[in-house]
This record gives sequence, structure tokens and C-alpha cells, in this order.
Amino acid sequence: MEIKGRKIGKGFPTYIIAEMSANHAGDISRAKEIICAAKEAGADCIKIQTYTPDTLTIDCDNKYFHISDGTWSGENLYQLYQKAYTPWKWQKELLEEAEKVGIDFFSTPFDNTAVDFLEEIGVEFYKIASFELVDIPLIEYVASKGKPVIMSTGMATLAEIDEAVTAVKRQENQNVALLRCASAYPAITDEMNLRTMQNMGETFNVPVGLSDHSMGSVGAVTAVALGASIIEKHFCLDRSIENPDSSFSMNPKEFASMVKDIRQAEKAIGRVQYGPTEQEKGNLQFRRSIFCIQDIQKGQKITEDNIRIIRPGNGLQPKYYKEILGQTALQDIERGTPLSFEMIGK
Repeated sequence: MEIKGRKIGKGFPTYIIAEMSANHAGDISRAKEIICAAKEAGADCIKIQTYTPDTLTIDCDNKYFHISDGTWSGENLYQLYQKAYTPWKWQKELLEEAEKVGIDFFSTPFDNTAVDFLEEIGVEFYKIASFELVDIPLIEYVASKGKPVIMSTGMATLAEIDEAVTAVKRQENQNVALLRCASAYPAITDEMNLRTMQNMGETFNVPVGLSDHSMGSVGAVTAVALGASIIEKHFCLDRSIENPDSSFSMNPKEFASMVKDIRQAEKAIGRVQYGPTEQEKGNLQFRRSIFCIQDIQKGQKITEDNIRIIRPGNGLQPKYYKEILGQTALQDIERGTPLSFEMIGK
């Protein structure tokens, strides 16, 4: 896929997204600070979410709208989203802040009104959250804008992912990527099943990556080694700044360390290359080769007693050892001399 002229997929650098989510804790100045900190930490992109409590749910207090376990246990959905949402009146200003510091900016819309709003302020690509992957009408509406769409696949069956990808392509939009995701907060590494990410890429022939809610960077770096083209992690200034997402977010130092590890992993993956690297060339001399280990007089036979395969590598290659046994020295050869074809003959 291509985002703002940048190609994303096999053979290209990993696209690293810092998810702000609720980590602004209701302060636009902090939101701007997060954008700057994400850029400094090496993120390629900052992501926000565009919803209000009323676009996600209804203000209702019966049992269906209460969270009974996990990070947000005891919360009412409507009240949780009131704490977590990013005010729409901030979002154009945040986009402009991102442009100013030189980091990409996009958002996750949760209904058509959010898509319309993001179109108005000039967002250039979109994210579909895992929980919305089954909202085919929303996906179709997002895809109809003709812009790149990144979709998280937490909890999704293969059939559900297929329906979502088909919905995007039905709008004649081929610019789509899929992220493996464990929709738990925080997620545990044991349940990442990153081979599923590889299989999604093979099955749908699209770029794949990881939306990572686990602590630390093991999952992200492993995903890159397995072919991830996109990594998304929640990003905060400090986990002590209380908000619904802080407990499973990375601080700037941790995020920068992850980016460094990802970039080193990309270098380690490298390309297909046989033969010595530049760094190895100087050590070719320490390979084994055929040396004279006794003084040999002209006319004397070459035997197992007067030659050996030893280090260093200045003589004939060991593969010629049996071939030259029994040949005759054409000159005097001093002990410790690397053997060459010019010195011997039949």
C-alpha cells in the first residue's frame, strides 16, 4: 500500500505508528506534547480516535453497558468513553501540529459522522479498529473515500476478515493493510500467534503488521522479523498520568528503544547474500588451506607426511588435497610455505 507517497510492504522500512488514544488525559497541550515526543522517539505517524460517547454507545446503566472484568472493570461504557475521547474541536489543531513537527497523522473513525468530519479537516488515511471490523457499512463508507485503510483484526475469524477486506475492495479501493491484534489491555505475548499475521499476508495478498497492546517490545520486534510492515503501539508521556489507556502504553524512552530495535532488526534481516560480507573479507585469510609442513626437495613426492590442511588460508584450497598427493615437487619448498600449483606437477 501507499500512504502519502510512502510505500509500505515487503522490502520497505517498517511504518511505526504511535497511538495517542486517551493518553492526553483531557489536555490539548499534553496532546500536542505527545505528538512532538512521538516524533522524537522515532514514530512515523501519530494516531488518534474520532468518536464521542454518543457515537459509540448510549447512556444506559443496565447490565449490558457495564464492564465486569479487565483493565476497565466496573466502568460503564458511556462514562468510560467520556473520559477517553479526544474532543473533535482539537483534532484539526492536532493535525496541524503533526504537520508542523513532520509526523504523519490519521485517525480511527467509529461512525459515518466521524468520517465526514475527518474528511473536512483533511485526514489522508484511516484506521478501522478491531471492534469495528464487523461493521461492514462503516468499512464501506470509509473505503469509499478512496484513501488507504489499515484494519486491525483482533478477535476476528478468517471469514470476518475476508468480509472486511472484500468490503474495502468492493469500493474499488485496493489500498488496504491488515494488523494482527490481541484485543486485550494489556495483551500477553503468549497469545499473539504472530504466524497468523504471516498467514493473513499470504491469504489476502496485502501488507500486514501488528497492533500491539502487550508490554515491552518483544512482540513488535518479533513481528518485524516475521514480515510485519506496520507496527502500532499505544504511546504516553508517562504512565503515572492517569487515563483509561496509560497502563498499557509505552513512554517515550521505551518507544524510542523499540524503534531502535526494530531498525536494527531490519538491518539484521537484510537481503539474500552469499559469500563474505565486507566485515568478513579480512578474515578469509584465517580459513584452512594446504601448507608444506616439512622441507621438500625438488623431485620429492608430495605425501601426507609433508603437507597438511591447516590455517591460514594462503595455500591451495583443501578440496585439492587428494588430487595433489603423489605429485612431484618442481622446486625446493620450505616448511611453512603455502602450496600452489606452480610448485608441483605430475
